Amino acid sequence: MPVAYRKIGDLPLVVPVFPLDGALLLPGGQLPLNIFEPRYLNMLDDAMSGERIIGMIQTRPSSASKGADPQRPPLAPVGCAGRVTSFAETSDGRYLITLTGVCRFRAGEELPVRTPYRQVRADFSPYEPDLREDGTGVRTAADIDRLLSALRRYLDHRGLAIDWGDAESAPSDALINSLAMALPFDPMEKQALLEAETIFERKATLTALLEIDAAGSDDDEPTSIQ
Repeated sequence: MPVAYRKIGDLPLVVPVFPLDGALLLPGGQLPLNIFEPRYLNMLDDAMSGERIIGMIQTRPSSASKGADPQRPPLAPVGCAGRVTSFAETSDGRYLITLTGVCRFRAGEELPVRTPYRQVRADFSPYEPDLREDGTGVRTAADIDRLLSALRRYLDHRGLAIDWGDAESAPSDALINSLAMALPFDPMEKQALLEAETIFERKATLTALLEIDAAGSDDDEPTSIQ
């Protein structure tokens, strides 16, 4: 977490947003991105010359987007602001970046800007506790055993693999957030994980999603989570 962000007043009132369904950024998490679309290259250029803050956000489900401009679908109500903490440019003009999650926000008014990318007024106040979470968590058998059990069944069912040594030794907060970001949940499920008010609610949501998925049928080919 960047040291500068200690209170809501340290964050910008307006943030550029990168709508990307299926991508989840959580406070303290790291999201690698490969940027190649011209409008988002422009967004990165502007961000790097300013506060280096970008808002990751999904769009609303298609049923709520009927009649909307396909280039500007309605945005989900909640996103997460991240700071560019790693930046590289490739020989073919792409940007390879890492966003580190800072704080969630409610997406307010979308501004009528001239930039090719979208910008919204961000209300960080409902999520001020995000700035105080240090990610160390408190790991106890009571709060993690059911999650790990559900995770084992989910991974076995899907033919996925993780480093169990890392999973079993990680602080609970870090484990919950990393699983929420990395596992292949659908966009609505990712949004539910993002909007969970506390880490305890996110753990309950994550555990439920793992248990529901493991109980269903699945034909995915085995793969590995990095």
